[in-house]
Amino acid sequence: MPSPTPPSGTTDGARSDVGRWGGNPWQPPTTPSPEPEPEPDRRSRRDGRSFWARCCGCCSCRNTDDDWGPRGDRGAGSRDRGSGSGSRRPDSRGSDSRRPGSRGSGVNAAGDGTIREGMLVVKGVDLLSSRSDQNRREHHTDEFEYDELIIRRGQPFYMVLLLSRPYESSDYVALELLIEDIVYVDHEDWRQEYVLNESGRIYYGTEAQIGERTWNYGQFDHGVLDACLYILDRRGMPYAGRGDPVSVSRVISAMVNSLDDNGVLIGNWSGDYSRGTNPSAWVGSVEILLSYLRTGYSVPYGQCWVFAGVTTTVLRCLGLATRTVTNFNSAHDTDTSLTMDIYFDENMKPLEHLNHDSVWNFHVWNDCWMKRPDLPSGFNGWQVVDATPQETSSGIFCCGPCSVESIKNGLVYMKYDTPFIFAEVNSDKVYWQRQNDGSFKIVYVEEKAIGTLIVTKAIGSNMREDVTHIYKHPEGSEAERKAVETAAAHGSKPNVYATRDSAEDVAVQVEAQDAVMGQDLTVCVVLTNRGGSRRTVKLHLYLSVTFYTGVTGSVFKESKKEVVLEPGASERVTMPVAYKEYQPHLVDQGAMLLNVSGHVKENGQVLAKQHTFRLRTPDLSLTLLGAAVVGQECEVQIVFKNPLPVTLTNVVFRLEGSGLQRPKILNVGDIGGNETVTLRQTFVPVRPGPRQLIASLDSPQLSQVHGVIQVDVAPAAGGGVFSDARGNSRSGETIPMASRGEA
Repeated sequence: MPSPTPPSGTTDGARSDVGRWGGNPWQPPTTPSPEPEPEPDRRSRRDGRSFWARCCGCCSCRNTDDDWGPRGDRGAGSRDRGSGSGSRRPDSRGSDSRRPGSRGSGVNAAGDGTIREGMLVVKGVDLLSSRSDQNRREHHTDEFEYDELIIRRGQPFYMVLLLSRPYESSDYVALELLIEDIVYVDHEDWRQEYVLNESGRIYYGTEAQIGERTWNYGQFDHGVLDACLYILDRRGMPYAGRGDPVSVSRVISAMVNSLDDNGVLIGNWSGDYSRGTNPSAWVGSVEILLSYLRTGYSVPYGQCWVFAGVTTTVLRCLGLATRTVTNFNSAHDTDTSLTMDIYFDENMKPLEHLNHDSVWNFHVWNDCWMKRPDLPSGFNGWQVVDATPQETSSGIFCCGPCSVESIKNGLVYMKYDTPFIFAEVNSDKVYWQRQNDGSFKIVYVEEKAIGTLIVTKAIGSNMREDVTHIYKHPEGSEAERKAVETAAAHGSKPNVYATRDSAEDVAVQVEAQDAVMGQDLTVCVVLTNRGGSRRTVKLHLYLSVTFYTGVTGSVFKESKKEVVLEPGASERVTMPVAYKEYQPHLVDQGAMLLNVSGHVKENGQVLAKQHTFRLRTPDLSLTLLGAAVVGQECEVQIVFKNPLPVTLTNVVFRLEGSGLQRPKILNVGDIGGNETVTLRQTFVPVRPGPRQLIASLDSPQLSQVHGVIQVDVAPAAGGGVFSDARGNSRSGETIPMASRGEA
């Protein structure tokens, strides 16, 4: 069945996004209509008071009576004045029964508001909240670019009460904090990586050609915490529910995309990004979140790695251990069959109008760590949360949290969205061929084609960690097959394998290509006869471009060949492809799909194989010119060589790094074919320690170009941090290009 259609007016979710939805024939990109966005509710989003006055419920920073009023008359854009660790729970009438003057207020025990002679009165409260104070240092929140108290659950903190007279043993002072904590991770190195690390690696491409990019999460940057709380407010999340990570992560999954609720990011898979930013051009979450906080409008545009990067930022900022995860060969099951069904005609040419299921070259989502008291025992730990809008969950475009343990064992009846995620990582790829009578027959099943590799950034390094084993048992093992059978029994095609043929004497394998954008390439298929008799194979190769979501264009090159194989013999079949042949057909990220089909004359065996490969793009080269010290101007040099023989137009660089450089856009104009350019940019670090400065390049002719450099920032003389009144890094102007020349 086709994916549900979003509400009218949300063009970003429509199935006309040619690069997103399976079963949609590819067509040249067209200019999208403007996305209508309602005027955001700004009634109380910025009320002039300090941040903590709007968030803290545990001290005397409350100074207006409306803070104690009922929640019902607050708009969706309102601030939660009880979202901190001391949030107040409303009574059954919808308002807080503990008003100023009650016992809990610290004014007097009688509750009548009268201050009598000799009474102990709290004249002031020092929360020891500055970034250099004990609380912020011991709670690892000193990196937040705020001067208010920010503390973590389950850990002691200190405050100083300023009293009207000396404290006596007969005096009574009460402090009440309401805290729910089921997200604690009992590994210090995990907490350092999954809560405190401000940058990380996101992986993309294909299993055989893994690309990686550095992403600036920036959860401690000034304004990001404001933005995260605004997201919860915008959704109208009940204040008392904000201690439940299941609810919080589900709300964030829904709110990071714009469908249903005018959330943070507008998804766009059309290939036309003229009304916004190409998803490949982002280098971090900060610019996106600050734009959403500042304007209240959804930000154009995002694809899976952008949704996942922003989700990591938000959840880490809120204190949930979170990591960004990439699944290669990720299935998108549209009919709950828990299989990836691919249909071919009598000659094994793909029938794209029937291929509603799709296999994404890669898909990026999030793991977050929590206990699951809503599930049976044994399902605590990593939970999948996916903010990319693919299918609805309970009528809303969100996904998860879903226990990874339930995915591993095929327990698709566990909430939330386990069937969909199980299909993404462990469904079988089933090839159907149309018969002469119009019916379809299974001619080949690939049991190891989906979820072939699942990776994330390793703890404490920039290495890649393989986490496939926590999502699935070893491929082909008894436990893995049992998980598939358990899941399929709850799908829409429980008897899918009843018509499967078993003759498989000839094996087909596609050799991985290290193809470079702008150069000619060659595809190669290896046939092997594993039987004891001669085999004659009629082989057919079809080559087309593809979006990373598995949606393909029309075939632009094909080749036919008959191959005779002696017993035990192998033969390589090649097909050269020139740059001028594929260049007119390129879409996002320069990926191609090779469909291999064949027929064995002697025994009727049908061969079927799909192989995706990408065209590699160059990296940006970043060099630091001098030492980096907090508060002192520093300079970085960026070098780029255009790999194409054509001019890149309207080239835009982005530069960003937490503690180094607020998000900055550099417009550099055109870059000629095969030309090398060099530019320099100054910045002023505001926080010491190891930092990541990240850059990207984008143009209509070339995207997915990135670079990163580690900057070890020394403290300023006397220590401390450096910032302006808004916590912003001061940055210099762009120095004109130092050189432009032919390489």
